[in-house]
Amino acid sequence: MNIGIIGTGNMGTILVESFIESRAVTPSNLYLTNRTLKKAENLKTIDSALHVMPNAEEVAASSDIIFVCIKPLDIFPLLNRLSPLLKPEQCIVSITSPISVEQIQEVVKCNVARVIPSITNRALSGVSLMTFSQSCSQEMKEQLLALFHHISSPVLIEDNITRVASDIVSCGPAFFTYLVRRFITSAVEETEISEEIATELASGMIIGLGKLLDKGVFTLPTLQEKVCVKGGVTGEGIKVLEEELGLVFNHVFNSTHEKYYEDIREVTEQLECIRDIKSTK
Repeated sequence: MNIGIIGTGNMGTILVESFIESRAVTPSNLYLTNRTLKKAENLKTIDSALHVMPNAEEVAASSDIIFVCIKPLDIFPLLNRLSPLLKPEQCIVSITSPISVEQIQEVVKCNVARVIPSITNRALSGVSLMTFSQSCSQEMKEQLLALFHHISSPVLIEDNITRVASDIVSCGPAFFTYLVRRFITSAVEETEISEEIATELASGMIIGLGKLLDKGVFTLPTLQEKVCVKGGVTGEGIKVLEEELGLVFNHVFNSTHEKYYEDIREVTEQLECIRDIKSTK
């Protein structure tokens, strides 16, 4: 099975690296392209057997599954170009949240899926979010699930929770990295610990926390209960967090959803233009 990746930015590159490291895909079965071709060519340093194609059309012609890893407003113009070249048995996979599988299905006559990966997939861990179009074949669904089982725990989601699920899985690492960095900075500012030691300790704590949850030793609530001894130091810290964090995460979700709906409006207007053009032909 040949895998195509159009767009080798952050997430496109993570998919390439993860597929190769996990041995989910043989490098000689990967076909890549990017608007700035040099960026795709740089990935041949991972494995010289990778195929870098001059354009998206050649990636589509060479691939069974084609990942579209570009900005939302670039997707419909690209798919409009590729549509005449695509065969029914091929599959287009979008990794962007504002465009639904149903909208993509209007433009292309092949299998369609949406997979929202996470930077954690680069460590062959974490979750990837999957949504399939109604016309996506069972065989293709199974192939995509098997592919992503190599690098993550795939979770099927409905369209109505796409943004919040993506906030947790895909944006979450950035949000919590920010919190940990602020945690470290405050430790350095308020005590005599060095940034180097604080970073080492905090990183080790996060890794250990992840392993506790992964092994099912504790749930999130029971873990907090175990550490937070009544009347102890941890309890005093929790009080401050309860008082000062307030609705901060509510505001985070409100903000991400506001941008999400703005993106949806823009891509929907773009799709309407494509519909109008098709109806006049």
